[in-house]
Amino acid sequence: MAKITPEILTGELKAICGENLRSVVLYGSAAAGDSVKTSDHNVLVVLERLETEDLAALAGLSARWCKEGNHAPLLFTRKGLARSADVFAVEFADIKQTHKTLHGEDYFAAMEIDHAHLRLELERELKSKLLLLRENFLAAKSSRKELDRLMVSSVSSFLTLFKAALRLYGEVPPVKKMDALPMLSKHVKLDEEAFSLVWGLKEGRKIPDAASPQVFMRYLKTVQDTTDAVDLWIQNSEKGQEKRAVPTN
Repeated sequence: MAKITPEILTGELKAICGENLRSVVLYGSAAAGDSVKTSDHNVLVVLERLETEDLAALAGLSARWCKEGNHAPLLFTRKGLARSADVFAVEFADIKQTHKTLHGEDYFAAMEIDHAHLRLELERELKSKLLLLRENFLAAKSSRKELDRLMVSSVSSFLTLFKAALRLYGEVPPVKKMDALPMLSKHVKLDEEAFSLVWGLKEGRKIPDAASPQVFMRYLKTVQDTTDAVDLWIQNSEKGQEKRAVPTN
């Protein structure tokens, strides 16, 4: 059976959903030209309605798509997508910047992302993913294989959040994730080399066994320092807004 490309997936979605299908959007590394050989395809599907029978009709196609190493499509109704920009401000800002509409209307082109919502989600996501990284480190029991897996599985998510952090500092994030590091280093002290080594690991290059634990610790420290810096920036920003809001008369 032929490999399911995003374009083939779109054709099958059209056949299954008919007029209920409003849009199919390719986002993430593939849309940005930033993919490595371990990257999958990320697709967001907008429907007019999304009842249980509509979900069931897509189960078989989704299973085939996932079998090839992709995540299941993100499904939204047209109205639900518009109401979700406050909850998914980080993700939607990234999709808005870099995506490819494979079918239907481009709903992200006119989408407005509230800066306050971006700050709130960025703080929550950085802190929660940092906690998870620490937790998984403790569970890994210093296994080199597990440490490598932790770094490879988390690096894209952290780089996406680093891109979102650039927006807080008034910067327009680059399309490619790794290009965000030198830009963010103007605002936050970063160990760019550690992230480069982890990204190389994701691309298939090896880290010497003896060096892997040290690289992980440097990687973890960079995540922690960036989280602290963004947290402090947000706190200072919010204090500044409160001061400006105080009446002077």
